[in-house]
Amino acid sequence: MKDSKFKIGDLKFDEKGLIPAIIQDYRSKEVLMLGYMNKEAVRRTMKSDKTCFWSRSRKEYWVKGMTSGHFQFIKSVCYDCDMDALLIKVRQVGDACHTGNRSCFYRRAR
Repeated sequence: MKDSKFKIGDLKFDEKGLIPAIIQDYRSKEVLMLGYMNKEAVRRTMKSDKTCFWSRSRKEYWVKGMTSGHFQFIKSVCYDCDMDALLIKVRQVGDACHTGNRSCFYRRAR
């Protein structure tokens, strides 16, 4: 259910100004990746049809797929009960992981 009262400012960002965003395939429900967004990346994602993240290593914004062509087209953006995490359901084009795997969660610990 869409929350008409939702405000980005109500989200709880960590001490670095980031919030984790779980990216999930909207059809298969497979978890594809985990990225981080600051307020501006959330704004860009909400205004766009593609995911936008804050790169912690490069200190810049990046739209998933701009270099690889493996875009994530947004189907829905949800937040959890504590407002400190996002779940973004997408139509994934190509692989989500930079290693060439469909999902970043391809290794099993147990």
